[in-house]
Amino acid sequence: MKQKLIASLPYLGFLTALSSTVISLGFSEIAHIPPCTLCWYQRIAMYPLVAIFAVGILRKDRGLSIYVLPISIAGLLVALYHNLIYFKIIPEVITTCINGISCTSREQTLAGFVTIPLLSFLAFALITASMVLYSHFSKDQVKNLKS
Repeated sequence: MKQKLIASLPYLGFLTALSSTVISLGFSEIAHIPPCTLCWYQRIAMYPLVAIFAVGILRKDRGLSIYVLPISIAGLLVALYHNLIYFKIIPEVITTCINGISCTSREQTLAGFVTIPLLSFLAFALITASMVLYSHFSKDQVKNLKS
């Protein structure tokens, strides 16, 4: 049971990255919501994760987390910063959101509080957590095989 759960973690990360990519493209290309500067940075981190996960899953690469974690943590930090700005914990005046659409524009919310930056943060958090767990438990499995 535990091994099946561990083996499913890369698939969870892949599905999260894929759905995040499709949803972000839907927001910009179908709903015509232009991405802000920080949204672009988060897209730069999210989009390649789809390919990295796909290759790692196809190759059954136990070191997948080594490739995913630096990108997902960078995306998570940008998403955290974006949420701090969005919810006015950090003033927008000291941000990089000068050109184009504001990083705090309230284009879409679900249930009154779930925002696009929050969805991004949750996606990166889920990917990061799944890869940390995968890395931790994969190391335990390798130790058990050597014993």
